[in-house]
Amino acid sequence: MPGLVRFVVEADGGSRGNPGPAGYGAVVLDPATGETLAERAESIGVATNNVAEYRGLIAGLRAARELDADARVLVRMDSKLVVEQMSGRWKIKHPDMKPLAAEAAKILPRAQVTYEWIPRERNKHADRLANEAMDAGKRGERWEPSGSTAVFDRGAARALATPPPSGPVGDAAAGAAAVRAALAAGTGARGGAAAQPARADTLFGDEDEDTGADAVAGADTAAAPGWGPDMGAPATFVLLRHGETALTPQKRFSGSGGSDPELSPAGRRQAAAVAESLAARRTVQTVVSSPLRRCRETAQAVADRLGLTVTVEEGLREVDFGAWEGLTFAEVRERFPDDLQAWLDSPRAAPTGGGESFAAATRRISATRDRLLAAHAGRTTLLVTHVTPVKILVRLALGAPPESLFRMELSAASVSEVAYYADGNASVRLLNDTSHLR
Repeated sequence: MPGLVRFVVEADGGSRGNPGPAGYGAVVLDPATGETLAERAESIGVATNNVAEYRGLIAGLRAARELDADARVLVRMDSKLVVEQMSGRWKIKHPDMKPLAAEAAKILPRAQVTYEWIPRERNKHADRLANEAMDAGKRGERWEPSGSTAVFDRGAARALATPPPSGPVGDAAAGAAAVRAALAAGTGARGGAAAQPARADTLFGDEDEDTGADAVAGADTAAAPGWGPDMGAPATFVLLRHGETALTPQKRFSGSGGSDPELSPAGRRQAAAVAESLAARRTVQTVVSSPLRRCRETAQAVADRLGLTVTVEEGLREVDFGAWEGLTFAEVRERFPDDLQAWLDSPRAAPTGGGESFAAATRRISATRDRLLAAHAGRTTLLVTHVTPVKILVRLALGAPPESLFRMELSAASVSEVAYYADGNASVRLLNDTSHLR
């Protein structure tokens, strides 16, 4: 689907009896961070599984439209019936399904919505919401977000948040999911080309998908998986954190909103050492730098040694740490304890005084990554940047949750590396290498 996906909608529905007491659940996710933007759930009385699933889809699409009526949306459901019917590949025969499908189709323009089938175990958030709604209905109550326990599944949802890329975007969650789907279907691809859902329209029409689709989806599992065609030379980002400044050994917050310090004497020695190491590798073809001084100085030392020029990319700047700039972690904890805890708890929380949240930084860095990949396809590019941009690029390539940002060590003048393949998958080849400094 053209353009960038703004929201991921995951929806589900269930019926205890089929037909029987039924309910649905839907969640809207931010594809960059995996954060939950909206939840919907409701008990709908006596209905079938399929009716409940369509009602979940409708609720999820409406929630996405309320957030942004112009947004491009990826819908993920474990109902092969709903996914195939809404994608136009299966006919809608059942009289109960036709009006629901028509209602869903009218919520957003068709060009804004695409559908993807996922296994049930990867739709736990929406499934839990649907079960909570049915439980509330059994008690004669309405489902309330304050009572939801679906938060327990959000870590898994984050890891799957990024939608399948169009071209070399390099978010691994979708690529890994595609590999799993390909292996389950007895096919495969280098880096994870998406496997298409099994075509079962000749086997069943509108009967409950729980009774037939799972058997169809697993019909080819006996075939031997293998790697597909060569994707060609990947676009490779060599990620270099800048050398030390006077603030680095003191472990002070130093972002794009502070004093923009220069390299210290130790930092200049580090830059020279990494320049020699990269020259020996003879792989870097382009040098791109954050606009901040410490990166430009590090990049220039490398470029001079390689005989290249430096291109400055604004999107590679460090996060703005607001009022925390120049402070140590202990000083921030003492002065702004509540703001610091919120920042540690949620990627959507910004540092005190109008700094940049990790969620906002992820959107910025993702867009920068896509732009640089388009400009340097098949080439090896050195990106001289900061702790946060490097960690975000690695996190996205791994499909790791936002909290993984606090679990990576990145030393001054360290080298990491990510390769991006033409099918949209990515491979982390190196992290925090400092061998050139020893």
